[in-house]
This record gives sequence, structure tokens and C-alpha cells, in this order.
Amino acid sequence: MTQNKKKLITHNGSFHPDDVFACATLILMLEKKSEEYEVIRTRDEEIIKTGDYVFDVGGVYDEDKNRFDHHQPDGAGVRDNGIEYASFGLVWKKFGINLCDNQKVVDQVDKRLVAPIDAWDNGIDLFESKTDIVPYSINHVFFAMSPTWREESADKDEIFLKCVDLAKSILSREIIHRNAVVAAEESVLEIYNNTIDKRIIVLDNNYPFESNLFKFPEPIFVVYPRKTDHTWGAKAIKSDLKTFQNRKNFPVSWGGLQNEEFQKITGVPDASFCHHSLYLVAAKSKEGAIKLAQIALES
Repeated sequence: MTQNKKKLITHNGSFHPDDVFACATLILMLEKKSEEYEVIRTRDEEIIKTGDYVFDVGGVYDEDKNRFDHHQPDGAGVRDNGIEYASFGLVWKKFGINLCDNQKVVDQVDKRLVAPIDAWDNGIDLFESKTDIVPYSINHVFFAMSPTWREESADKDEIFLKCVDLAKSILSREIIHRNAVVAAEESVLEIYNNTIDKRIIVLDNNYPFESNLFKFPEPIFVVYPRKTDHTWGAKAIKSDLKTFQNRKNFPVSWGGLQNEEFQKITGVPDASFCHHSLYLVAAKSKEGAIKLAQIALES
């Protein structure tokens, strides 16, 4: 039985998010096909030659032969946006469709999760911090899992496999979320097209809408049902998806108000709260949420 196991081979020693997620991708793909596998971490060239899938080691990128290294002098290719491929990206480029069954989902997962990890591994800066605080990214999560210099006796292979399990969970959930975005696209577009005053879009479900509506210039606020507490929300559309800037904020005087205070200042009898950052309000009814959006639009 062992002879039938697919060999997933990567380097031993320290590890990074790109080889962890490359391994997670391959395992999810093989598990979906009910194929058995074993993970081998080594730099022994003779063992590497026996691998069914070799990633982040070996000095070869050959998709047809399932060799996914990017450390050769010329690298292993660059995306259209300029981000070089690391092992995660190379594996995802070939096998992402096996996990997503939809190229739109493959592309969205690449943009949201895969490319940022590849960029980090290749030393590409994706942002410039405005303070002395550096955002805690997914890369930091996995670096925190790595043994420190005071933990030299730790079993790195065992820790690597624990990190792969975590990466499998993250990648699986990301695929689910991106599928939801793509599945909502048609419904959100239909509602947008059927809305006369497109500055306020009223959804009939709590669809993921930001990326679908951001591409249109008119929407300012979106009204939607909040299923968790059976209320209705109105949310500002961002002016830039990479920041917290909105096309229009809710009025400053509303910030942080709740229930009676909020109802008194707005005149909306079932208004329940306004977030202090002025991007979100809520009411107990759809009509109340629409009214709040209309007031904010004209303010």
C-alpha cells in the first residue's frame, strides 16, 4: 500500500508560508481524489528524483512533470501584475482549478491569498506602512509557528505538518468565501441593473457585494438584511478597496449613537445604531435602513 502513495517532496529545515501552502494545496487536491500520499522533507537529490510532486526544492520548474521550484536564477515566471511566482503560486496555477471548479474563483483566491504569500517569499513589498506598526499578516502567523533559536530541539518536520493542517483549513475556507462572491455576482448585478436610483442599492440577501458593486461609479450606500440579528443594515461603498475610505460617510453627528438617541437625531423610529467610524448603520426594518441611507445621501 505504501508504494501506491504519492510522494510530496519539499526541502527540510526551516519553512515558509509558500511551501506550507503549496503542500496544503496538493494534499487537498489528492484528498479530493481519495489518493494516498506522504510528505517528505529533504534536500537529497536522489530522493527528490523519486517525487510525484516536488515543490520549493530541486531547482526545476516543469509543470508537466510536477516540479514547482522557483529558486533557479531566472525564477519561474511573473504574473501580469508583476508579482513573481513562488512555489505556492506555481502549484496553485496548475491545480487551483481542481479545488475550485471555476476559473473566477481560482483567480480571486490567487489575488487574495496566493499572490501576497508569493510576493513576501520573493521579497516584494505590497504596502507602505504609515506608522511604525506593521500589519500582522498571514505570513507572521506561520513565522510564529516556527521554532526560535532557543527551541533547536524542536521537530521541524512535525511542526511543518501542523502548519500544513492550518493552511488546509485557511485555504478551504477562502475557497468557500470566494465561491460565495462569484455565486452572488449575478444576483447583485441583476439588482443593480433593475435599480432606478443606483446611489442606493437594496439587496434581498446578505450577499458579498463590495467587489461586485465597487466597479460601478454610482452606488454610495448598500442596504441589506443582517441575518444574525434580523435587522437591516446600510453600509457605505468604499472609494478604494485597499483602504477604509468611503465614497460618502454617514453624518458625523450620528457616530456611535444607538436606539433612542439615534432615533431622535434621525427621525427614523426604528433606527438602532451607527458605527462610530461612520461606515455602517442599522435599523429594525428594511424601510428604516433605506430611510437612513436616503438622509445620509442628502446630508
